[in-house]
Amino acid sequence: MKSSLVILYHREPYDEVVKDGKIQYLPKKSPNGILPTLKSFFADVNQGTWVAWKQVSVKQKADFQSLVNIEGEGNYNVRRIPLTPDQVKHFYHITSKEAFWPILHSFPYHFAYESSDWENFHTINRLFAEAACEEAADDALIWIHDYNLWLVPYYIRKIKPNARIAFFHHTPFPSVDIFNILPWREEIVESLLCCDVVGFHIPRYSENFVNVARSLKPVEIVQKEAVSGHLTPVGTALAEPEVVTQLRYKEQLVKIDAFPVGTNPQHILSVLKQPEAQKRLTEIKAELQGRKLIIAAGRVDYVKGNKEKLEAFGRLLDRRPDLHGKIHLVMTCVQAADGMRVYKNAQSQIEQLVGKINGRYAKLNWTPILLFTQPIPLTELLCYYKAADICWTTPLRDGLNLVAKEYIVAQEGNGGALILSEFVGAAVELPEAILTNPYSLDRMDEALDRALAMSPEEKQARMQKMYQTVTQYDVKYWADRLLDQFKHLKHETVVEKEPILV
Repeated sequence: MKSSLVILYHREPYDEVVKDGKIQYLPKKSPNGILPTLKSFFADVNQGTWVAWKQVSVKQKADFQSLVNIEGEGNYNVRRIPLTPDQVKHFYHITSKEAFWPILHSFPYHFAYESSDWENFHTINRLFAEAACEEAADDALIWIHDYNLWLVPYYIRKIKPNARIAFFHHTPFPSVDIFNILPWREEIVESLLCCDVVGFHIPRYSENFVNVARSLKPVEIVQKEAVSGHLTPVGTALAEPEVVTQLRYKEQLVKIDAFPVGTNPQHILSVLKQPEAQKRLTEIKAELQGRKLIIAAGRVDYVKGNKEKLEAFGRLLDRRPDLHGKIHLVMTCVQAADGMRVYKNAQSQIEQLVGKINGRYAKLNWTPILLFTQPIPLTELLCYYKAADICWTTPLRDGLNLVAKEYIVAQEGNGGALILSEFVGAAVELPEAILTNPYSLDRMDEALDRALAMSPEEKQARMQKMYQTVTQYDVKYWADRLLDQFKHLKHETVVEKEPILV
C-alpha cells in the first residue's frame, strides 16, 4: 500500500538491537524531543513512511534491508537510504557542518568551501526524493525536515509534479547578506520555492528567507500579516512586527509559516513523578547541602556559548567571594560524534576553562563546576532541572532551544530563574525570562547577579507566566496546528519549467 504521509528526517525513529542473533527494531526507550511528535502524525493515516539514512559498509550494502517495521507501530514503515561511511562523512560531517552550519548560525568566518562535496550532497538528496516518491501515493503529503535535505523538494517536484510538499527548518535562517555567502544559494532557494509550505520557528527566520528569495528570484509577495499571538512583535533582538505569509514563484504558491516547536510537558512531568526520579531528586538535594545550583545543558558547539558562560562564571566567583562554597554550576557539554572535526577546538577550550576555574577556586569539600561530556539520561537531567535555582541557557545563536522550555515545565511555575540569550528563537516566546546578550560581558554579569538576587515572589510570577506559555503552546499544539494546515493543503498544478539545479 502506498503512503498518504511521508516524513523525511535524518534520524531513524527506533532503537536497533540484536536479540538471539537477530536484529530487531524497537520504539526508542527515551521518547523525548521531536521524534515522538513526528511519529504521532502517522496516527491518523492508514499507511505512512519515515525516510532516513543508515550508514552501512560496502559488504552490508549488498544485502541491505531498505524497508523495516517497528514493533507495535504498525501503521508506518521506515525506508532507509544506505550510505557508505565516506558518503556520510562528506554529506553530514563536512558539507553540512563545515559549510551550512556556520552560515545558518551567522558565523561566516567558520565557513569552509574547499572541503565541501556539493555533488555528493545532490546525490543523497536525490536518493531521499526518489525513496519518498516510491513510497508516496499520488496525492500524499511529503514532509521534509531541515537543511540537510534542502534539495529534496526540487527532485520530488520533478518526479511527482502534484505532490503536496512541506518543509520545516529546525535551525535559524540567517539574514540575506550571510546566507548569500553560500555559492549554492540559488539552487537551495529554487528547491525551497518548490514547496507548498515552508516553516520556521519564528517570524524573523521566515522574513530572512523571504528576503533571500527576493534577492535571488522574481518572487511575488501575495500576503503579509502582523505578528500576533504569544510571539513578541517588538522589543527583543529577534522580534519581528509583521511577516510575509504567502509568496508566488512562477506557478507555485508558497505558504510561509512561522511557529515554534513546543516541548512535551506531559512526558516531562510523568518522568519526574516516577519513583526513580523522586529518589534521584532527593539525592541531588542532599548532595547540594544547601548550595545554589545553576544548570547549563547543551553540547559541544561553538554556537552554544559555552566559553562565554564559563568565563562569566569565573568572573562571578572572582567578584563574589561570598559565594565560594555556596554555589555549583552543572554544565553538560556532550562531545560531538566522531568525525566532527570542526568541534575539536571548542571541546578543548571548554575543558581547559573548567580546569582553570576549578583549579583556582576548588576546596576539598567543594568543586565549583561539574562538567559532563557524555549524555546524561533523561530522568537524571530532568531532576537537575527540577532542583536547579537557575537555568542558564545563553547560546550565541540557536534556532529555538528546548532546554529553556524543559526547565520551565520541570519547575511547574513554582520558582526558579531562567537566564536566556536574546539570540535564541525561544526568547520571542518568553519575554519574562532574564534576557541577556551573550556577546556582552557586562550584560552576562548583570543577568547572573539579577538571577541570584531575585525575590521568590518575582521568580514565581515570571515562571508562572512562562509555564502557561509552554504548556499551552506545547508540541501537541504545534503538531495539531500543522495537521490542520495540511488537511487544507491542495497543491496547484505546476507548469513544467527548465531545471536550474545541476
